[in-house]
Amino acid sequence: MENCLFCRIAAGEIESNKVYEDERVLAIHDINPVAPVHILLIPKEHISSLHEVDESHTELMGYVQVIAARLARELGLEGFRVVNNSGATAGQSVFHIHYHLLGGRDFRWPPG
Repeated sequence: MENCLFCRIAAGEIESNKVYEDERVLAIHDINPVAPVHILLIPKEHISSLHEVDESHTELMGYVQVIAARLARELGLEGFRVVNNSGATAGQSVFHIHYHLLGGRDFRWPPG
């Protein structure tokens, strides 16, 4: 998607503070962090939101979870939260599926 912010970041057209990258996933520091650790995990395949995910995405979505766990361990996070906002009413502002890896502080429930 030529106008998608995250597609452009993954393509190297827009600079980012990368934490991790491979052929399927990019992880970057969020530019507006809400926790001491706030990393965005972005699949490189353009999928607008979790609402668009189907069985063909099973392996990719599982892989994102594996990378989130790996990064949390590497960052020494004992507890962390992985969040996905799907749709504008849930707070999604960039319509390319992504997950927020949050850590470094205590979290409460319910979250919102």
